[in-house]
Amino acid sequence: MHWMTCFLGAALAANPGDHSHTINAGELKRHYTVHVPSGYDGRTPVPVVVMLHGGGGTSRAAATETGWGAKADKEGFLAVFPDAMARDPSKPGSFARNPQLWNDGSDRFYPGQKAPDDVAFLNAMLDELSAKFNVDARRIYVTGFSNGASMSFRFGAEASKRIAAIAPVAGACWLEKVRLERPVPMCYLTGSADPLNLIEGGVPRLLGGGSDKVRAKPKPPVRDSIRKWTDALGCSATPTSATETNGVHIERYGADVVYVTVAGQGHTWAGGRSLLPGFMVGKTTDKLNATDFIWEFFRTKQTRTH
Repeated sequence: MHWMTCFLGAALAANPGDHSHTINAGELKRHYTVHVPSGYDGRTPVPVVVMLHGGGGTSRAAATETGWGAKADKEGFLAVFPDAMARDPSKPGSFARNPQLWNDGSDRFYPGQKAPDDVAFLNAMLDELSAKFNVDARRIYVTGFSNGASMSFRFGAEASKRIAAIAPVAGACWLEKVRLERPVPMCYLTGSADPLNLIEGGVPRLLGGGSDKVRAKPKPPVRDSIRKWTDALGCSATPTSATETNGVHIERYGADVVYVTVAGQGHTWAGGRSLLPGFMVGKTTDKLNATDFIWEFFRTKQTRTH
């Protein structure tokens, strides 16, 4: 009976659409959602794109804002949306009062309490995904927005053996030095008018001037994060090419690092939906679709074997 239950559960999980999963990681019960593409048959190995929501956000909000589910249906990969832990796990998450926050290496969010081991959670999640689905282990990608972008930097570094590429959007690399066991290409996107991810660095503030103690640690300049990754990969420290079209500035550092800024864009996902009002986070943009751009970067990358 146990075998049959497991078999039926696995078969159910292969049906197209969104599937909610819980997993025990450390002493905590963690949650993630898998969007199974419409063409998934369980026989052909498929890539995985993990999307990490921003601070105070949720897996559901990230799916709505970015459109990764629709992209997964079109391109045939699993889109995975994990949830960070709320600061007080005994209470429901709330953007303002009890935000869900990734332990991204910044030491911003858990003063006086044990921070969740999100690297261990994400590794356990990927292990479970590989057991439940036919995953192409050479093509596991991680992207994220804001605090989720910072977590993608951390996880890309600490799990470099299994991650084929990362794409942080509007976040900082808080690691003092990036050390990679295996090269991990990186595509970085942000808006030039982002008040919470200032190009030149500084204290994140909403457009109205408001900030809070949870998220107010000064961020480094964006180029510091780019430089940490180019140093780790041994890439050129200066761009090998630079183009600008319709306010979209793209710098390439060889084939494996791309830095994109979108003129006038606020703290939003380019080409997506913002669930926060413009008077707080700035403008959305249709000059670029971040999901399409990131997938074009991801789809040619795979983990390299020695």
